[in-house]
Amino acid sequence: MYYDALKTFVTLVETKNFTRAAEFLHISQPSVSVHIKNLEAEFQTELFIRSPKVLKITPTGEILYERAKQILSMYEQTQKDILEHHHDIIGKLVIGASFTIGEYVLPPLLVELHAKYPNLELEVFIGNTEEIVQSVRLLNVDIGLIEGQTNDRELLVEPFMEDELFIVGSIQHELASKESVNMADLQNQTWFMREEGSGTREYLKHMIRSNGLKVKSILTISSNQAIKETIIHSGQGLSLLSIHTIDRDVRQHNLSILPLNHPAFKRLFSCVCSPVMENKRHVMAFRDMLRQKTKL
Repeated sequence: MYYDALKTFVTLVETKNFTRAAEFLHISQPSVSVHIKNLEAEFQTELFIRSPKVLKITPTGEILYERAKQILSMYEQTQKDILEHHHDIIGKLVIGASFTIGEYVLPPLLVELHAKYPNLELEVFIGNTEEIVQSVRLLNVDIGLIEGQTNDRELLVEPFMEDELFIVGSIQHELASKESVNMADLQNQTWFMREEGSGTREYLKHMIRSNGLKVKSILTISSNQAIKETIIHSGQGLSLLSIHTIDRDVRQHNLSILPLNHPAFKRLFSCVCSPVMENKRHVMAFRDMLRQKTKL
């Protein structure tokens, strides 16, 4: 079993130094070198380009690095699953969530999950949809919650909630006072968008394209809260955001939903996980809670 060698290899890639890797793993520096040599002999390839000042990973080393992290995660999870087989839901559940879900939908679910399983350690990673899908695929998180869909056929995808999006502006925006807003009114507007990889950004771009809207300018901001604050303080510009993101600001009269004469903008929030993680007990418990609390 090459667990120790793979663990050493991954640590060396991430620390970029033989001495630091040895200190992190509490082994000798020669042991680190032996593990790397054994892997290079096993795979018949050079994993690092060594020089007095720089330790650089090779292209084949990059391939092994990604696979090694998956193998280590599966091995460690197998250990946990066996130990937890006859016990309650314990251990750690790592949840990845896109920004809209992670900041506005997930918190009350976490509170309930913690109350139901107090011995379960919860960890949340928040990123955009693309980052969450990648984290699920690499097994860096146990389960992911994303906006929209993914084309990754290796993952299991299950919608768990319908979301509605609205075009919003500041209460001072010229369109906010109109009784009805048509698509033509949205021509030549400034739009605030999330960053590349965001599900909300992709939906907004689709809305602009499908309605033939000309854009005056686009400002990209990688935070829902920062987009709202920019709209509020500038008094200009529009954005398309989830009702979960804007509900409080609309009720407090900081933002205004434009009364658009157009069918509602709807999408699905989805749960994604790797087949490797599907039958983990705490993943199953979380998915069951999602189904109960957020029925479509």
